[in-house]
Amino acid sequence: MKGIIFCAAILTIVVSCQNDDDYQEINQSLIDDTLSELLLEASEGEGNSFFILPDSNDYGLIPQDPLNPITSAKVALGQLLLHDTAMGGDPKIEDREFQYACATCHPVASAFHAGRRQGIGEGGIGFGFKGEGRFIDPLMPIDSVDVQPIRVPTLLNLAYQDVALWDGRFGGTGTNAGTEAGWDLIPENFEGFQGIEVQAMQGQDEHRLLVNEAFVDAYGYRELFDAAFPDIPSPDRYSRRTAGLAIAAFNRTLLSNKAPWQEYLKGDLNALTNQQKRGAVVFFDQGKCIQCHTGPALKDKAFHAFGFGDFNGDPDAVIKPGVDINAVARGRGNFTGNTEDDYKFKTPTLYNLTDAGFFGHGSTFTSIRDVVVYKNEGIPQNTTVPSEQLADEFGGLGLTETQINDLTAFLSDALRDRDLTRYIPETTNSGLCFPANDDQARIDLGCD
Repeated sequence: MKGIIFCAAILTIVVSCQNDDDYQEINQSLIDDTLSELLLEASEGEGNSFFILPDSNDYGLIPQDPLNPITSAKVALGQLLLHDTAMGGDPKIEDREFQYACATCHPVASAFHAGRRQGIGEGGIGFGFKGEGRFIDPLMPIDSVDVQPIRVPTLLNLAYQDVALWDGRFGGTGTNAGTEAGWDLIPENFEGFQGIEVQAMQGQDEHRLLVNEAFVDAYGYRELFDAAFPDIPSPDRYSRRTAGLAIAAFNRTLLSNKAPWQEYLKGDLNALTNQQKRGAVVFFDQGKCIQCHTGPALKDKAFHAFGFGDFNGDPDAVIKPGVDINAVARGRGNFTGNTEDDYKFKTPTLYNLTDAGFFGHGSTFTSIRDVVVYKNEGIPQNTTVPSEQLADEFGGLGLTETQINDLTAFLSDALRDRDLTRYIPETTNSGLCFPANDDQARIDLGCD
């Protein structure tokens, strides 16, 4: 009887999707029952709890690196360091000091993505509202600009991965077992740190950030480091390493746990509209989204090829001299050297896509709906990707226009945590403007 009810519910929704673009009001309890069945199936019997994100201060439930246990002292320090433009103390051009921070390319207003297609650290000017108004200073030598040849990923829900970057090269455990041949320039991998910790340490070198004892004393951070790392000897306590561990601890608490979908999972059946619920049914059923986007963060730990385009075909993209964009386009394969990994990229979280603005590792989409249509049609942007590399979930879905609209509503609104400003500090220890501190950015951000 249970199976009959479930099938009837699916049939009702599918028929409505195909024959009535305006939708007659579908019995809400029928949709809820259908979703409940789909959640049980997708979680192998665990149900809603499998998909629930913990509270950001419930450290015992947040996945963490055993080498870097989360503490409130680390989180407090990491929050400040992530945003403090005083961290920008190692620029290539001397007069660019203290103009940028981690948050310059990971601002809260863009859900911790860059606010533009390519994030710009040193060498950028301005900020706009959410980073969309940051541009390369024409006076800056292009080979000195800190701009990456791939989309800046979000910091949201990072706790649900053990490797970092689109190709997953950061991280010395779990997913990266057997990839040691590619770790020559990543010593933290050999120490067994997970990807978030490695990224927070290596990122300081890559993005010209500087933390040392002079920084700590100049900006009053000594007590915070002492509280966060009391067991580390004083000579080693004020460093790039401890700063990275604090930033990583904070990053693990950046969870989209106030999104309507989370409230729905916790029992508030009115947290979603009927359209969003129908979109969730598509997500967990015919859309095949759940096959890659699973767990609390709606992402697995695997790598998939969906044929998204890269920066190499866009005249507006900035590719610095010496960057092999074709190697970047190989994704995971460029790191592992395994041709079976070519063109595969790490699964991103689907939360707060509305705030992201750009989608795909090459930022080749600016509309969530267009991405849904792209996946439904299965025609790759990057025509050099061999068909045998493409994910089974790419194309052949047969979604109707109404189903596409419903799925878009679920992705756009049900998964959007609208209260991310809770992660912004009121100020930083330096008191400098953040998340950017050049002359134009200070004007844009109202710091002057």
